[in-house]
Amino acid sequence: MSSVEPVVKARPLSVIITTFNEEANIADCLESVLWADEILVVDSFSTDRTLELARPYPIKILQREYFGSAAQKNWSLDQVRNEWVLILDADERVTPELAAEIEQILVGDPGFHGFYIRRENVMLGRVIRHSGWSTDKVIRLFDRAKGRYPNRRVHADLEIEGVVPTLKNPLTHYTYRNFGQYFQKLLNYAEWGAAQGFREGRKAGLIEVGLRPLWRFFRTYVLQLGFLDGLHGIAVCGLQATGTFLKYMRMWEYNVREKLGEELDLPAFDDNAATWERPE
Repeated sequence: MSSVEPVVKARPLSVIITTFNEEANIADCLESVLWADEILVVDSFSTDRTLELARPYPIKILQREYFGSAAQKNWSLDQVRNEWVLILDADERVTPELAAEIEQILVGDPGFHGFYIRRENVMLGRVIRHSGWSTDKVIRLFDRAKGRYPNRRVHADLEIEGVVPTLKNPLTHYTYRNFGQYFQKLLNYAEWGAAQGFREGRKAGLIEVGLRPLWRFFRTYVLQLGFLDGLHGIAVCGLQATGTFLKYMRMWEYNVREKLGEELDLPAFDDNAATWERPE
């Protein structure tokens, strides 16, 4: 008699995609993850055609006010049905090679609670190889019962139990469509970063406002070899330094206005404890 080996079924995977006015990206992002078992789009009340373009796909759409990336992703983790999740921004794509690697990991015991995925960052049609972006990696594939984002408005890295290895294949990240789109992102992150720092009691003076932006440019353009990326490198490093300047200028403004007794209108934060605690 011939024996037939049992078919090992991969663990089901839920993909979470957070969106706001992503009509230029949403279709390509969704196309890259149609192999997943569940796709959840969490939208921050887009005013463009994002949802119109997303609805024909086999997905679930929810909407929620945006209190920052960490809050949005934590809330989303509690809305999916599967244990393992892959989190994407709409400007990211899962390549066929990465998809195959993820599917292979989810067959049997993954051996870890989560995995880093490198990002190949594309600006105006070119992959940025230096400028501090060559080491860009994020934990995006993980067991949702073992990971949670910390209570931060910006730059929150997933906190997860145990050792976290890095996958071989990267995400493709189309970080810049054009400068108009990026300037808005720059302003948003400067505003949110300043508000986060102010809430934490940080101060901004001459060193932060005057020297940190210069150091940021020198570090990314010289020490991290941004000059090897040509004009793209100048743009990347210059914009990052500009974002640093805007953040600390805004924080300085908050400090001054607080001393003057003015009422400050900070961006909204999600202070609901349930957002930040892992469900039992």
